[in-house]
Amino acid sequence: MLISLELFVMLVLANGAPVVAARIFGQRWSAAVDGGRHWRDGRPLLGHSKTWRGVVSGTLSCGLFALITGIGLLFGLLFGLLGLIGDIASSFIKRRAGLASSARAIGLDQIPEALLPMILAWYWLELSWLAVAGVVVFFTISNILLSPLLYRLGIRHQPH
Repeated sequence: MLISLELFVMLVLANGAPVVAARIFGQRWSAAVDGGRHWRDGRPLLGHSKTWRGVVSGTLSCGLFALITGIGLLFGLLFGLLGLIGDIASSFIKRRAGLASSARAIGLDQIPEALLPMILAWYWLELSWLAVAGVVVFFTISNILLSPLLYRLGIRHQPH
């Protein structure tokens, strides 16, 4: 049970560290992951909100947390990176569907960024599929419910 809580915290860190880093650093190190490129449909590849600063901050925060909790630095770095890759994949799909960079897509906004790193955890830590599904569902529901609160508190720029 404790490992599931630690993995949930790591998902929150991967998702939240880029938001905190943007608040702290403003426009510094905010180069877009897609370099401002557009796909053949004329829409942005990912959008301006997916930055290298976010990738680095999310990955490092998970790595440091995993190191401190004894899960291991390498696992934490990979876990964080996979969470951000899931988030980037969601952005790519949303752009192809014609959704704006900050548009809400329930499920698509949460599941890939939780499921990809949890597959790593399933393999690396030999978790049960029930534990993996539980963490993914808990992260998804908590993200949907807590994001509007974080927006009202001024922590997030969008309510989702």
